[in-house]
Amino acid sequence: MKRIVLDTNVVVSAALSPKGNPAQIIDLIAESTDLEVFYCSDIILEYQEVLSRDYLKIAPDVQSRMINAIRDVGVLIMPAISTIAMSDEDDRIFYDTAIESNAILITGNIRHYPKEPFIMTPADFLDKFEQEDTMRHS
Repeated sequence: MKRIVLDTNVVVSAALSPKGNPAQIIDLIAESTDLEVFYCSDIILEYQEVLSRDYLKIAPDVQSRMINAIRDVGVLIMPAISTIAMSDEDDRIFYDTAIESNAILITGNIRHYPKEPFIMTPADFLDKFEQEDTMRHS
């Protein structure tokens, strides 16, 4: 089973572009038994705050669907807070949640995080997930 943490930009992109890579990941979370998503209460609060920003014009039902897709199948944890240098302190909670849960952190902003092999873009994650799925079923 693949463990993942989703940065807010992935959730927002999924809400704004239902056919993009981030939306495919949200769909996989809901449909796949091979993915386990981890989050903490601070992550859910950030999702709610950002998804509800007026300028994004994301309908309330879409906001709820995004958050519930993660909350319904995800695992709530309380990560320890790291001291690693971060370019944006708001991203620390995602990094720490990924470290604590031994998960892949999926983000559209790789440059905001330390260079680590467990941090990848939605496209990179989907490529890796599809390759592993193909190998498993061959």
